[in-house]
Amino acid sequence: MSKLTRLKPSPIPAIHPVAEYAVEGEAARWYAEMKSALQVPWMGVVTMAFAHYPHFFAALWQGTSPIVSSQAFVAAAQSLQGSVEKGVTNLHPPVIADRLAATGYGAREIEQIRAANDVFSHGNHHYALIATIARTLLEGRDLTNTDDAVPFVGRHAPEVSVPFVLMEAHHADAPTRAVYEDIKEVLGLPFVNTDYRAFARWPSYWTLAWNDLRQVAGGDEHEALCQSYHDAMAEIVTTTLPNPARLTSKMLRDAAEADGGLAEITDVVRLFQWLLPGLAVNVAYLRHQLRST
Repeated sequence: MSKLTRLKPSPIPAIHPVAEYAVEGEAARWYAEMKSALQVPWMGVVTMAFAHYPHFFAALWQGTSPIVSSQAFVAAAQSLQGSVEKGVTNLHPPVIADRLAATGYGAREIEQIRAANDVFSHGNHHYALIATIARTLLEGRDLTNTDDAVPFVGRHAPEVSVPFVLMEAHHADAPTRAVYEDIKEVLGLPFVNTDYRAFARWPSYWTLAWNDLRQVAGGDEHEALCQSYHDAMAEIVTTTLPNPARLTSKMLRDAAEADGGLAEITDVVRLFQWLLPGLAVNVAYLRHQLRST
């Protein structure tokens, strides 16, 4: 079987995320289970988009639930976070704290921004691994590690010390909406990720931060970091993660077929599996900006 290459689908498929407030019944229980297992305060757009396809989402979560709760999965996510945060120093993110202080931000406000970043710096890698598992299986590959999963016990996530507030486009003023449009254009995305909408709760911070990030996003060194992150995920998923529920490619492909759209779902999964390495790099860049001088 050929290597899992980094692939942006063309054309970009339409996505139909099922928002947390709109989900009900068994799917609502799965949303709650997923957030609890990943120790995150939000459902990623990636998994909300997957939930539009009920048979596919059910098979994916039932198969990955014991994986994401394992020591191996948590260690893999932590390894990805460590490597991307080390690598992003090559992009030389400029320190932003002094600039924020000069505009009137107090130490407590800057610490709140750091705390919000900590949440995404932890959780994004978990969602990226789930997307990579889904793509691997949908494209006909199977997970090769048949070891039993040793459950992770305890807390691996940062505490959420600030209210989790998203600045939706219809809540934002014209300058923030313009930044959102710029994000989509520069990153080649059809939507604005949850992370960026959370950071835009502090509009003047987010404008400064994004203006730095946009200078390197998509450049050669940035893309090299994205590729390295992708390659590490693909290796972890195919050889390292346990698969105690014995989720197979056939099982997930059959579930996608039951939703009437194997090709459509595969393209949606490819979109997220392509964009999440870039998101991981960008959030690591933003975190490094916030370092103390």
